[in-house]
Amino acid sequence: MKITDIKCYVTERVSEGDHFRWRNGLTGGGSDGTPAGGRTYSSILKVETDAGVVGMASGRGRYLAEITRRRFKPLIGLNPLLTERLWHEIWEIDRLEELQAHSLAAIDIACWDIKSRHFNAPLYQMLGGWNPKVPAYASTVTWNTMDEYERHIKQCIDVGFKAFKLHAWGDAKADAKLSRNLRKWCGDDADLMFDGSAGWDYVTSLWFGRVLEACNFLWYEEPMREFDLPSYQKLCENLDIPVLAAETSDGVHWNMATWIQYGALDMCRTNVGFKGGFTGALKIAHLAESHGMRAQVHGMSHANLHLCAAIPNNDYYEQLVINSEQIAGLKDLGDLAVIDGYVTAPDTPGVQPQPDWDKLAASAVEVV
Repeated sequence: MKITDIKCYVTERVSEGDHFRWRNGLTGGGSDGTPAGGRTYSSILKVETDAGVVGMASGRGRYLAEITRRRFKPLIGLNPLLTERLWHEIWEIDRLEELQAHSLAAIDIACWDIKSRHFNAPLYQMLGGWNPKVPAYASTVTWNTMDEYERHIKQCIDVGFKAFKLHAWGDAKADAKLSRNLRKWCGDDADLMFDGSAGWDYVTSLWFGRVLEACNFLWYEEPMREFDLPSYQKLCENLDIPVLAAETSDGVHWNMATWIQYGALDMCRTNVGFKGGFTGALKIAHLAESHGMRAQVHGMSHANLHLCAAIPNNDYYEQLVINSEQIAGLKDLGDLAVIDGYVTAPDTPGVQPQPDWDKLAASAVEVV
C-alpha cells in the first residue's frame, strides 16, 4: 500500500468564546482564545492510499494546513501501514522546525486510522487490546463557589461516576478546603485526584501534597511547571501520594525516560495528541510499565479512548464536566457516551467516524 495524496481542509466558524474557566492566572476555557463573535479555524488532515482506504486526523487553527503544504507532501509514496517508520520520518521533520504537538501527531493518527480500516479491526485491538470497557472519572472545570462544586459533584455521583478530579482555584488554602469537602461528598471509597495545572512553587506544592495525603487522594497532578525536574524529584521523595507529571513536556518517551531516571514522577502522563500520536503514546505506556509505573491517559476524544482500552496500566478515561446540562447529556454522546461511570471503545474499525469529504471540500475555506 502507498500514500497517494495528503490533503488538509480548513474550516471556519464563529467563535462562541470561553464557556468555562481554569484556575486563577490561566485565561479562558473551552475555546482557542478567539473572542466571541470572531472567526476561528480548525483543520482536518486526509491521507489517501492506492487501496482506497482513507485516514484522517484533526488539527487546531490553520497551522496543520501550512505544515501539510511544506512538510507532509514529501511523505507521499510511503507505506501508511509502516507507522513506526513514518513516525520517525515526522521526528526528522520536527528536528528542523519544532512542530506543534498536535500537528506532529497528525500523520501517525491518520495512518493508524488507515491500518485499522484496512485490517477491519477495532483500533484499540490493533494497539494491543486490554479492555474496551473503561471506567471514567469526572474531571471538573473551575467553578466559582464551593456550592457549585458540591452541586455538580453530587450530580456526577447521581449519573454513576465513582472517581473525581479537581481543577480548583489556585489558592492553596481554599483548594485544601475544597479537597477535604470533596472527600466528604464522595465518601471513603471514591478515587479522588487533584490537578494543580502548574500553578505553584515547590514549598506550596509540598504543603498541599500533604493535605491530599490526609484525604487519601489517588494522585497529585502537575503542581509545578514541568521544567524543573530537581524540584519534582524532591517532591516525590518527600510525599507518599503518587505525583503524576510530564503532561506537557516535549520529547515523548525520550523525555519521559529522563523523568523516570530522575525519580521526578510516580505516574506518567500519556496522550495521543500531546505525545506524537498513537505510536508515541504507546511508547510511553510501555516504558512506564517496564518501570512498574502507571501511564494515565490525559484528555477526552475517540483517540484517547482507544488508547485507554489498549493498555493495562491506565486507570481511567478523563471526562470533563462543565455544567448541569452537559453532565446530564453525557449518556448521549454516541461512541463516547458515559454510562454508569464507564465509556466503551467502539468495535468498529477506524479512529472515529469520518466526514462526508465532498461536503467538507465544498465548505472549507482552504484546501491544501
